[in-house]
Amino acid sequence: MLIDSHCHLDYYSETERPLVLARAREAGVGEMVTIGTRLSRAAEQIAMAEAEPDVWCTVGTHPHHAAEEDMPREQDVAALAAHPKVIAIGEAGLDYFYDRSPRDIQAEMFARQIRAAALAGVPICIHTRDADDDIFAILKQQRDAGEKFDFLLHCFSSGRALAEQAVAIGGYVSFSGILTFPKSVELRAIAADLPADRLLVETDSPYLAPVPFRGKRNEPAHVAHTARVLAELRGMTAEALGDLTTANFRRLFRKAACVSYLRRKDVLF
Repeated sequence: MLIDSHCHLDYYSETERPLVLARAREAGVGEMVTIGTRLSRAAEQIAMAEAEPDVWCTVGTHPHHAAEEDMPREQDVAALAAHPKVIAIGEAGLDYFYDRSPRDIQAEMFARQIRAAALAGVPICIHTRDADDDIFAILKQQRDAGEKFDFLLHCFSSGRALAEQAVAIGGYVSFSGILTFPKSVELRAIAADLPADRLLVETDSPYLAPVPFRGKRNEPAHVAHTARVLAELRGMTAEALGDLTTANFRRLFRKAACVSYLRRKDVLF
């Protein structure tokens, strides 16, 4: 089984979404995580996850929208994460490529969501682009302040230094369709070298479709193509890579592991 650890199901129309979900299931994608990008729309993410037994969600504000949203109180964000289908905070972080929000506001929004994740006892899913040094500085600052939190660098396309720094302090790294792009030579070298117990796969759909779908609209079913490339890089079978990334997902997203166990026992949550 494969898990798409990061997709945006709310970016598909209501008529399109059931077809996307059906194709994912047919492709062997056992679970999906639909990712929040605005805290003001958290209820929409939760409703989508509630409607589907194999869909989880996160709640959070993307750095692009940091200046458009009210600066949240940590306890309010943590309260949203109390829902059984909310397994993480995010996506949160820094984006200095587009700079759609002032950098100081991005940083404050990111720090508050880290503290909310620590308060709620769930991981934080991190978006980073052209901001490697500041991402790690904020992570370290929050850790040094005594905050205890797990984190995932999603759709990783940064440098080796950030990947190794993140893993060194307990972080996980997720790879998207970018891993399959012909020019992603350095990224594939990083993916080959990272510890096996810190690897996840995702689509970030509807963006970043992997080869052979590059240039087309992405969807969760296509996570299998990224997983195949990662398996080849690691010298593993596709089945073994699926088992590995699923186990890593369960370890990071502990609420998903717990509820999945209950589901197997036919116990309602």
